[in-house]
Amino acid sequence: METRSNHVLVGSVVLFLIFAVMAAAFWFSRISDGEDALYDIYFKQSVNGLAKGSGVTFAGVPSGQIKEIDLWDRDPGFVRVRIAVKRETPILQGTTATIQGVGFTGVSEIVLDGAVKGAPPITCPDTNIRAACPDGVPVIPTKPGALGELLNSAPQLLQRISTLTERLTQVLDDKNQKSIAGILANTDRLTGALAARGPEIAATIAETRLTLQKAGIAAEEIGKLANSTTALIDQDGRPLIADLRTTIKSANSSLQTLDKTIAEARPGVQTFSRQTMPEVGLLVRDLREMSRNFRALSEKLDQQGAGSLVGSPALPDYKP
Repeated sequence: METRSNHVLVGSVVLFLIFAVMAAAFWFSRISDGEDALYDIYFKQSVNGLAKGSGVTFAGVPSGQIKEIDLWDRDPGFVRVRIAVKRETPILQGTTATIQGVGFTGVSEIVLDGAVKGAPPITCPDTNIRAACPDGVPVIPTKPGALGELLNSAPQLLQRISTLTERLTQVLDDKNQKSIAGILANTDRLTGALAARGPEIAATIAETRLTLQKAGIAAEEIGKLANSTTALIDQDGRPLIADLRTTIKSANSSLQTLDKTIAEARPGVQTFSRQTMPEVGLLVRDLREMSRNFRALSEKLDQQGAGSLVGSPALPDYKP
């Protein structure tokens, strides 16, 4: 009987301790829940990998966990995720939430980042609280993560892959494969021919290189000649050009003086051509007439003598 009472006492003590531990755990959990701040996040995408109790990090630092996850009763297109984070976590304006996978386990977590320094915290406003906080707690906006963007673009990606596969099938049909094989064969023959003529090509390249070197040397000589020509022009050409300019100015002055002289002599020239030239013509005719008369007189003197100038010429003897 005494042994049985000891077992009952021990069992009662054990049960009491178990209930005490459970009550303490519940109480501490309540205390911890009271110290955390609650926020709602509404995802318009798949939340595969998230579950109740999944972690919440802020800039990579563990800051809380997921408390609730369910479809939003007002719009089933959204998934409402309620999180509890430490009150010292700076959930400020500009903070966004994304879903990020952790390793290869298939488990995901919520990542918070983007808080702006000096910005006010995200809270429910005093007015129109129903619109800003539909379920009574502040709302953290979402930002599509890499996983969400991949899942959202998966149908388009699959469609593009299918289209690409069809086009590759069309390109790599039997006819095109034969053409490609012919191109490869021609390329092989061309490379073989080039390899066979490798020494000739090398010699041509060497000659081309030598020609380019000679052309470079000739270009340098031309440059030196151009520099010498420029220097010569600068030294001797400028004085010559100055003398030429002086000569041109003198010639212009002489031409102007000649023009003035011609303008002044023009009336005399006109008078000479209109009056003097006819008189000169008459004088020339008179001189010609006088010359003929002198010629006749000289001939008479030669033939008849000086007496012919005084008296009449003698008549010839008359014979009956």
